[in-house]
Amino acid sequence: MSVSPPRDEASIAIRDRVYVDAKRAALWGLGVNVVLMLAKLVGGFLLHSAALIADAVNSIGDVTSSLAVRMSLHVAERDEDDDHPYGHTKAESIAGICVSLMVVFGAGLLAIETLSRLSGPLRTPTVFAGVVAAICCVVKEVAYQYTARVARRLDSSALQATAWDHRSDAFASGAIAVSLFAAPQLGWFAVYVDPIAALCVCVLLIYTGFKIFRTTARELMDQQADAETVNQVRRYASEVDQVREIEKLRVRKSGLEFFIEIHVQVDGTLTVDQGHRIGHEVKDRLLTKMPRVRDVHLHVEPWHATE
Repeated sequence: MSVSPPRDEASIAIRDRVYVDAKRAALWGLGVNVVLMLAKLVGGFLLHSAALIADAVNSIGDVTSSLAVRMSLHVAERDEDDDHPYGHTKAESIAGICVSLMVVFGAGLLAIETLSRLSGPLRTPTVFAGVVAAICCVVKEVAYQYTARVARRLDSSALQATAWDHRSDAFASGAIAVSLFAAPQLGWFAVYVDPIAALCVCVLLIYTGFKIFRTTARELMDQQADAETVNQVRRYASEVDQVREIEKLRVRKSGLEFFIEIHVQVDGTLTVDQGHRIGHEVKDRLLTKMPRVRDVHLHVEPWHATE
């Protein structure tokens, strides 16, 4: 029993809205990353700041990851087909993994490049480089707050990864700004402040990347959904008339949606036709009450009073 019954209009509208909000957040983040990437590159070269250039290279990765997230949401929204009977929802989770790997890889390259600069002549950047970094910090924090709010509401791993990428960039730009403002007051040590700040950025990015990877990998491994969602499924199924017990319940998150595998027990004296009807009532109720459930795989088992 796996053929999905038709959903009501309200359920379809809610599901569609989830993807609209997610794609809007991804597109907004893409625009922010493009603008900041250009600002950091120009500022870094004109003001001779290795930290700003390092942060700009990181923003190039941010632009790429934002594009990947936006495209993955478009793919994840597509309906089932012969080759993908479970839909394309995991495309969103795959994008989250890609973002995390890009963050770690990019940070590693930045660290190597910054260390190589320490062996050559160093210059103290002007205070204007700190101003550029401070502005980038504020913009990135605003981007984080917006994206994180949408990610929490939709429980999107890709948007959560993007939000943490924004937050790590905000911290990085803030650290760079502080170090560049303080550099002129540090005498001979001033020339080392900028590359040290760049290395701190790299460490923060690597930590964030591994954190995102671990969270998203759990989803791809079909980890049981959160307790609140599982209990909600159990409650809705139990409310259907003549359902005696819920024997087995598995709920896995796939991208922005969920798949449910559930075994319901009904009176063993009922006919096959009656049990089949009750099963469809359970499935219809779950799909109607929980618009983000992609499909329900249901098995009906007999229940006897002696059990």
